[in-house]
Amino acid sequence: MRIIPIASGKGGVGKSLLAANLAVAFAQGGQRVILADLDLGASNLHLVLGHQAPRSGIGVWLNDTRKNFNEVIIDTGIQGLRFIPGDQEIPGMANLKPAQRKNLVKRLMGLKDEADYLILDLGAGTHQSILDFFLLSGQGIVVSAPVVTAVLNAYVFLKNTVFRMMYTVFAKGSPALAYLEQFRKEGSGPHRLYIPKILPEIKARDPESYENFTARLQRFHPKLIMNMISDPKDADVAMKIRRSCEEYLNLKIEHLGVVYRDGIQDTALASRLPVVLYKPQSLIAQGIYRIADKIMATGEEESPLNDKEIENSFHEAGTEAEIDFDSKMEYLEDLLHSGALSQGDLIETVKTQQFEISKIKKENNFLKLKLTQAIAKGYKP
Repeated sequence: MRIIPIASGKGGVGKSLLAANLAVAFAQGGQRVILADLDLGASNLHLVLGHQAPRSGIGVWLNDTRKNFNEVIIDTGIQGLRFIPGDQEIPGMANLKPAQRKNLVKRLMGLKDEADYLILDLGAGTHQSILDFFLLSGQGIVVSAPVVTAVLNAYVFLKNTVFRMMYTVFAKGSPALAYLEQFRKEGSGPHRLYIPKILPEIKARDPESYENFTARLQRFHPKLIMNMISDPKDADVAMKIRRSCEEYLNLKIEHLGVVYRDGIQDTALASRLPVVLYKPQSLIAQGIYRIADKIMATGEEESPLNDKEIENSFHEAGTEAEIDFDSKMEYLEDLLHSGALSQGDLIETVKTQQFEISKIKKENNFLKLKLTQAIAKGYKP
C-alpha cells in the first residue's frame, strides 16, 4: 500500500480539491484507493466528493476506540474508492493526543491489505500531528499556490518536517538530541535553521545519530504541486522552494506539475461532483490526471532522484504550464467566437485578475515592511 500524504503550509491553496480528485483518478486507473480526511477540526473533504456530512468519522471513533475502525470507512459510489471522513464538530480534534495519534496511525497502517493507495488529506500548517502524518511516507506531496505567502509557508512546512524528522530519529538522551535542544534554545540568527550548518556538529558529537538521520533523509522524497496558477510564469515560483530546500535543508524535491486556476471547480462543487467527473476534459481535470499518471508510473519504493532528474521535473512542469496556457487561450477564443462568452464575462474575469494582483501586491508590501524592520533591528541574512 502506497501512502500519499497531501499537505500545505497555508490554507486556501486547493489541497483538499487535489487530494479528492487524485483519489478519483487513481480509482479510475484501476487502483483500490482509500481517501482519509485528516484535516481534523476543519473536515470538509466530503463536500468535494459530493457527500452529505457524515454521521460519524475519525473523531467519533477516537472518542470510542472500542468501535470497529472499518465502520467509519464509507463507500463513495465511485468504483475502487472508499472514504474515511473526519469530524469538524468535535472539539479538540485538531490537536490529537500522542496516544490518539499512535492509535490512529496503527489503524491506518492496518489497511495495507485493503488498498493500493492510502491518500491522507492533512490540515494546513505545521502542527506536530500533521508533520508526523506527513512522515508516514517518504512520498508526501506539498501543495502551494504562486503567491508569496503560500510559497513561504510551503518551505516552512518542509523545514519543520525535516526538523521533526531529526527529533524522531535522535534517541532520547543521545548527544545529538542534547545538542539540538541546546541549539534550539540558545541559538540566534537564521543560521540556526540551516541543516548544512547543523549536521557537521552532530556528526562530530554523535556519529551514530548522524548516520541514522542522513539515511532517513535520503529516503524522504517530497514532491511539489503548484496549484491555482494563472500564467506560465507562475510555474517559475516553484524554483524558489527548490533552491531554499537544497541550500538550507539538504533536501531535494521533485516537481509533479501545475494545475491552472479554473472556475469550473466551483461549478463542480455546487454540482456535488469531483471536477474530474464533472468535466474530465477541463484544463484543471487534465492537469490532475497528468499528475496522477506520473505518480502511478513510479514504484512504491522509489529511489532518490539525481540532480538531472530533479532538473527535468521542474523543466517539464514549466513546459506543461505553457502548453496548458495555450490550450486555455484557444478555449477562450472558441468561446468568444461562438458567443458563449459574453462581454460581461470578460469584464468579470478582468476584475477578478485585478483583485488577485492587488492582493499579491499587498502581500509583497507587507513582506518588504517586515524585512525592513528586521534589518533595522540588526538582522543579517
